[in-house]
This record gives sequence, structure tokens and C-alpha cells, in this order.
Amino acid sequence: MRRVFSWIAWPGLLALCIAGYAYGNALGHPILTYNITYFGMAAALLLLERLMPYEAAWAKSDGQMRQDISHTALNKGIGQFLASLAAVIGANEVAPAAAGGLWPAHWPMAAQVVLGLVVAEFGLYWAHRLCHEVSWLWPYHAVHHSVTRLWVVNTGRFHFVDSLLSSGFALALGMLVGAPKEVIVWVLVITTYIGFLTHCNVDMDCRGLNWLFNTPDLHRWHHSRIPAEGNTNYGENLLLWDVIFRTRYLPSDRRPPVDIGTADAVPLTFLGQLAFPFRRPRAAPILEAPVVMEARAEAGGD
Repeated sequence: MRRVFSWIAWPGLLALCIAGYAYGNALGHPILTYNITYFGMAAALLLLERLMPYEAAWAKSDGQMRQDISHTALNKGIGQFLASLAAVIGANEVAPAAAGGLWPAHWPMAAQVVLGLVVAEFGLYWAHRLCHEVSWLWPYHAVHHSVTRLWVVNTGRFHFVDSLLSSGFALALGMLVGAPKEVIVWVLVITTYIGFLTHCNVDMDCRGLNWLFNTPDLHRWHHSRIPAEGNTNYGENLLLWDVIFRTRYLPSDRRPPVDIGTADAVPLTFLGQLAFPFRRPRAAPILEAPVVMEARAEAGGD
């Protein structure tokens, strides 16, 4: 029974939250419904982490829960600000004019949201990859990689500059191609749901979904301390651009490492973590491309 549930947990929870948000949005209560589904998924995953954990060692406290929640609250606020910004600017009016009517507004909303995810993912992918490959951007992202366990509470543990960079890339691309504000908001909402599912310490068997979406199977490798393993799987929601640019990594013969984190001396306090990138001397990028490309050539299968 547990094995069956591990197969349906990822798509089932995502579908349930999307359906709930769609229903509330249709009734005219998008913000209320979003918060219900947001905290509902968090509660469900916290329960599942106790009932069917993927890694028992990650159930132990790392002393960072308050810091994780503080980062999450700050970045959840940034996400809601960006959603409000899209509405204020009127992306459904300004962006199409700038893009010359490029966006297929006649498509069904579900198809527009899928297209929006693909477009936004290009920005999210490159913002994420650049944070790994550009030395002065890495310290902002190192705050996220300094976690020593993966669980639902540290899903939103990002430096606010890191969040602004990735969200800004995605939002700019969406508006450039003329995506209406409803599509942009949908992308932000789905990104939140998938983020929870990606980071949770729940035993999930995602199988074929690992070629389409960013799943826990993939993201656990992304948190490896070994650069050739950790500098892969950059997708936020979709794996499309990882497949195209050959940065997908999921070996079939090994389990992801339990000892995760980064060699960077990221402070343990919340304020220290916010100040860390501004005080840390510029360092070499986290990866050396030739080494990583060699490792990717050896990996590939599930």
C-alpha cells in the first residue's frame, strides 16, 4: 500500500492543489484559496514526512527551523508582490502590445498556463544555472544550499536577492511574450506547489515524471556536496531545459547523498545569512564546466 501511495503522492497532491486553486479562483477568491492550498499542502507533507520519510537522518533537527521560516515568509511576500505587480502593470494589456500580439490569447487557459510554464522556466533555469556558474552570484544561492537536510520547511530558504533574480527573469520573459496576468499568477502558484513537492522528505516514486518535472528524485542530487552532481537539474518546475542543455542528472545505480550542503561558511543566524553574500569575498564558481560535462555524459538514465 505504501508503495502504491508513493507512486501517486507527487501527481496526486499537485493535481489536488491545482484543482482547489482553480475552483476558488473561479469563485472569485484566488488569494484565500491559494493560502488554503499552500498551507494545506505544507501540512500534508509534514505529516507524510513523519509517516513515510525518504531519509530518516533528515528527520533530526538542524537548528535552522526559525531561519527557514523567516526566509520563506520573506520570499513568499516577494512572490505575492510580484503577482500584484503583474496585476498593477496590467500584463494582459501592456505586454501583448509590446510583443506585437505574440501570445496565443485564443488558446484555452490550461494550454496558456502550460505555455507560460515553458516560457517562465527558461528564465528560471538560466537564473538558477548562472547562480551556480557565476562566482559573484553564488553566495546568494549558497544560503539555500547550506541546508544539511531536505524537508518541506526549508523549501523557501532563499536569499531575497536570489529570489528576485529568478522571479524577475521569469516575469520579464512572460511579459515580453505578452502572457496575461492570469497566466503569470498561475505560474507563480504552480511554482510554489512544485517547490514543496521537490524539497519534501517523503518517499515518492516519480518514475517517468522525472523526465517532465523537477521532482525530489532529481532535486536531491542537486543538493549534493560534489559539484559534478550538484551543478545539475536546474529546472524549477519542468525538466525541459535541463534535457535540452544536457544538465539533467539522475543515475540509476546510486541513491542521492545523505550528507548534503556546501563548503561555504554560511552563518547560522537569519541576519547573518542575509548579510553573508555582501560580506563574503568573491570566490570561484561552484563548478568547473569540463568536470561537470564529463559527469553528465556518464549519467543520463533513471
